[in-house]
Amino acid sequence: MKAEPNEMKDKLRIRKMLASDAEELAKIEKEAFSMPWSKKAISELADIQYGIYLTAEYEGSPVGLAGLKNAAGEGEIDKVMVKKDLRRMGIADALLSELIRTGDAEGISAYTLEVRVSNAPAIGLYEKHGFVSEGVRPGFYDAPKEDALIMWKRN
Repeated sequence: MKAEPNEMKDKLRIRKMLASDAEELAKIEKEAFSMPWSKKAISELADIQYGIYLTAEYEGSPVGLAGLKNAAGEGEIDKVMVKKDLRRMGIADALLSELIRTGDAEGISAYTLEVRVSNAPAIGLYEKHGFVSEGVRPGFYDAPKEDALIMWKRN
């Protein structure tokens, strides 16, 4: 499923996440995170009433997920992930752009997230989308233990 970045843009589709995406997304979750969510937990995101969860689809298969929970007009982004062999091809950028566009349309006025302080590629992506660091959560992550950067984007 390897692709060139330009080919990827032409064939990438961002859409609402479906429960049927959960099996493939759970595999991506396991390769992306040291403490992955279960297939059941991912499946339940498709029907959450107070959130927005989007899937990136390439050649008919889910290759990424981004989502947030809407808490009184603030979007708490709790997931941005892309299949390992398709990273650095603009998929996370496309997911995050559409997530923010959709959130804005639903009245979300600010977005927040936590990211490992060592995850420079993700921090760069978030900064590109207007997020700024507003603090650190010491010891937030386990396996391995690491601080989290707290980032906000306010409209």
